[in-house]
Amino acid sequence: MKKILFIALFITTASFAQKTINNYKYVIVPTKFDFVKGKDKYQTSSLTKFLFNKYGFTAFLDDEKLPEEVLNNRCLVLTGTVKDDSGLFTTKSIVELRDCYNKVVFTSQVGKSKEKDYKKAYHEAIRDAFNSVKVLKYKYIPSKEVAVVKEEITTPVVSAIETVKNKTIEVKEESTTKNALYAQSITNGFQLVNTKPEVVFQVLKTNVKDVFVIKDKNGILYKNGDFWFAEYYKNGTKVTKQYQIKF
Repeated sequence: MKKILFIALFITTASFAQKTINNYKYVIVPTKFDFVKGKDKYQTSSLTKFLFNKYGFTAFLDDEKLPEEVLNNRCLVLTGTVKDDSGLFTTKSIVELRDCYNKVVFTSQVGKSKEKDYKKAYHEAIRDAFNSVKVLKYKYIPSKEVAVVKEEITTPVVSAIETVKNKTIEVKEESTTKNALYAQSITNGFQLVNTKPEVVFQVLKTNVKDVFVIKDKNGILYKNGDFWFAEYYKNGTKVTKQYQIKF
């Protein structure tokens, strides 16, 4: 069982790790960056959108109408922002791309300008930072991640679950409140919240019914009878926890 789980989790982790910048189809740019006081102040957001489009991306401002597939799959999208690291005499800008889990997947070089006029300085610094984006030579390539997961993870995960379901599991009756979790939808899965409330797990869907991969842990969540079981490894030791989950 332990060996099967490790194989399944290794394949899952490897599939997700293979995703590159080219596998993201769109970039959404905020209409207001943190370092300016107004919406598209000094046309910083408009310029950023323009430069993403110039270097091959399909970019939108966050108040524009988005393609239907973005609404169905937020993980096709990167959020493109500009961070300010200016000093007393030099305007410094950094272009950053984050994925649907708010993880940074790209950070540019520091773009610089010594212009005194704010608009000219921000524009020069942002354009300078975008030289790093230009070097990426971005070209959209549809991700095969989903296909890989469906094709390669099915057998080991099903085998693992069948092994679990074919053996007797001792169910320990514990406090209902303590072990009750409530599912809230997120992209490609759910976050499981307790009664405090706090997020206990984020789980990602697989193509196997009642089986989820636990995000950021070496483990899975699966249903057996009326209960859900989280199995993962912590400091090399397998942990199994029983929950009642309301989806």
